[in-house]
Amino acid sequence: MADHYFSAEPGSTDVRRTVEARIWGRDYTFTTATGVFSRDRLDIGTAVLLREVEPPTGPGTFLDLGTGYGPIACALAVEAPTADIWAVDVNTRALELTAENAQRAGVADRVHPVLPDGVPEDVRFDQIWSNPAIHIGKPELHKMLLHWLARLSPGGVAWLVVGKNLGGDSLQRWLTDQGYPCERKASAKGFRVLRAVTGH
Repeated sequence: MADHYFSAEPGSTDVRRTVEARIWGRDYTFTTATGVFSRDRLDIGTAVLLREVEPPTGPGTFLDLGTGYGPIACALAVEAPTADIWAVDVNTRALELTAENAQRAGVADRVHPVLPDGVPEDVRFDQIWSNPAIHIGKPELHKMLLHWLARLSPGGVAWLVVGKNLGGDSLQRWLTDQGYPCERKASAKGFRVLRAVTGH
């Protein structure tokens, strides 16, 4: 059976390579590998998210949900030098790569690559950033989003990028219906950038 990037333990041979990316005006080199999401380049959806949303620069606790090899987590840590970033993924190989890439970016002390249950219960997030794994299916996606959105701090915000053809518009409505008022911040290259906030 073929690996999926949301496989917990990829069975494929761990073949590594590097990709270059420019995020928020800075150049990065990331190590990627077989068995992780978008190993050959910065994913288009992720690139749209990072282009359309200004980075936070102040202190805070941020979540990169579905971190992959860590481009969002690393860039957040660089732009917000006093922030703490939790990089969550179910894929152990992705977490190893995130740790390696955070080390290269000089932010390993503030990027925490962990499995979903590795985030302490008392941690709350000022912002969530995610290019969520739509292909896990709608029930699992909804369950995952509700779990993490419930951990937003009062006044917290979630930035999500979702393909229009993969249900971006219906997800926007669903989030609002769940008590997380959601607006479309941008639309580019077939992707929706959504901004959801904590309700009352």
